[in-house]
Amino acid sequence: QVQLVESGGGLVQAGGSLRLSCAASGRTFSRYAMGWFRQAPGKEREFVAAISWTGGSRYYADSVKGRFTISRDNAKDTVSLQMNSLKPEDTAVYYCAVRLVGIATMDRYEYDYWGQGTQVTVSS
Repeated sequence: QVQLVESGGGLVQAGGSLRLSCAASGRTFSRYAMGWFRQAPGKEREFVAAISWTGGSRYYADSVKGRFTISRDNAKDTVSLQMNSLKPEDTAVYYCAVRLVGIATMDRYEYDYWGQGTQVTVSS
């Protein structure tokens, strides 16, 4: 099994930045795709960003493209999400996820393990 723990959430003003981190434990050997999803009140969980196990392929939701950057450090079994130019509509609980395949996807149903989430609140 894989355990995931997110950190870095908090309250920030519009236009500000936050960096989320997700630490994975278990014998993953970093050979899995990882992704970030978010869920706002009254909304379904939506895709934010994903990265292949090599880090060679990255995908972003249109709503965050150009503002967010996903990265990973396989030696540390971590994935990060740098969020810049934050908007109030970015407010949500952010979850990291692991897919037991190296190819990243945008489909939340393809991911096998999930963290507990970290709250990001952007004030206007």
